[in-house]
Amino acid sequence: MRGNVFVIGLGLIGGSVALAIKKTHSEAKVFGYDVKKDNLHLSLALGIIDVQCDSIREGSEQADLIIIGTPVVQTEGILEELGTLHLKKNVIITDVGSTKRKVSEKADGLRRKGYTFIGGHPMAGSHKSGPAAAKAHLFENAFYLLTPKEGTEEKRIAELKAWLRGTKANFLTISPELHDELTGVISHFPHIIAAGLVHQAKAHHLEQDLVIRLAAGGFRDITRIASSSPEMWRDILLHNKEVLLSLMDDWITGMKMIQSKIKEEDGDSILEYFKTAKSFRDGLPVASKGAIPSFYDLYVDVPDYPGVISEITGYLAEERISITNIRILETREELYGVLVISFQSEADRKKAEECIKEQTTYGTYYA
Repeated sequence: MRGNVFVIGLGLIGGSVALAIKKTHSEAKVFGYDVKKDNLHLSLALGIIDVQCDSIREGSEQADLIIIGTPVVQTEGILEELGTLHLKKNVIITDVGSTKRKVSEKADGLRRKGYTFIGGHPMAGSHKSGPAAAKAHLFENAFYLLTPKEGTEEKRIAELKAWLRGTKANFLTISPELHDELTGVISHFPHIIAAGLVHQAKAHHLEQDLVIRLAAGGFRDITRIASSSPEMWRDILLHNKEVLLSLMDDWITGMKMIQSKIKEEDGDSILEYFKTAKSFRDGLPVASKGAIPSFYDLYVDVPDYPGVISEITGYLAEERISITNIRILETREELYGVLVISFQSEADRKKAEECIKEQTTYGTYYA
């Protein structure tokens, strides 16, 4: 497609969308704006954008597609500002935020002026941030939710999908309200629980050093998402307040139920509680990307001696296998430790496992 694309907010998500568009639409020109001048200059140097803009007005009034890649609170203000500008009649405006109902309502002012706003949420991410971490393939095979309001022309939705086809994502079109309910259940509420588990561990400070040491294992894995941006999650919780308050009520009811079964020593009910959870969890798709970005972890039993990490990473570097994270679990008072290596894809994890088996005698396994 030909035309001007304006990306407001050049972080990981905005930058990755820009790269995907540039890769697919060679005749398009990508303009960019970010309140952080370093992000703006770096995006130009890395080829994420073709032109840097000094203001939202400068890029918006010549754009055929406007992508808002900012946190949801800032997105609301940007939508208001766009409503004061002279935009192209056929411009499409979209965002990439994690909540949709309030943002969609804020965009009503643009709709009344005849402009098209279609909310968007690419459900992928990374532990890294900023334009330097942007990748054109970040959203490949991930779900990309589009949330047009009722009455939006199918033609405009198709045009937006065409602009975004370089993401190679799986597009789903749902209402803003359903989006917030779904992401509340499988993304927003789990982040609250993860943070709550961390707070509970922190509160047991009598043996703080031992708690921290033991928490380096499975506890660290199940609470990984608690390391996400506090500011971002504050805004998401306030934006999706109604859904999350209802989920909290359900959760408290469920916890009181299992609490009573423990008090009553009702073994059959407790067994059924875990069996039902296991059955549902085991039925979840293994290879699909969901709302919370996955890390593909490989566990390696390694002898505890200086240089063992360099040895393993050296083998992987020779095979050009990219690593997203690496750490040692210090949970065993033995000569062997467990090295946990995280990858961005199942294919990379499999290649790494084969490489380590070929180069060493260390045991490898998945959690």
